[in-house]
Amino acid sequence: MAKSSMINRDIKRKKLVAKYAGKRADLKKIIASTTASYEEKEAAVIKLQKLPRDSSPARVTSRCELTGRPRGVYNKFGLGRNKLREATMRGDVPGLRKASW
Repeated sequence: MAKSSMINRDIKRKKLVAKYAGKRADLKKIIASTTASYEEKEAAVIKLQKLPRDSSPARVTSRCELTGRPRGVYNKFGLGRNKLREATMRGDVPGLRKASW
């Protein structure tokens, strides 16, 4: 089980990403625009840099839903490799079974 403070920090980051997603998208659109002037682009970059650091989607880590483990997480299932294996053995994951040859 991961530290609860780390899990809570990641939840807080997800909320910030959702809160600032529209504003970040608008600023990035201005920066990538070919019609915007240099001054507009520069102002958009400065505004983007002033947003909270944790509002960037790259700072959100994928964690296991059951244990909070940050590594070895399969995003398709939302589980860490250990818990995914246990769920597969129990037959809880449809269409997935242990390989044997």
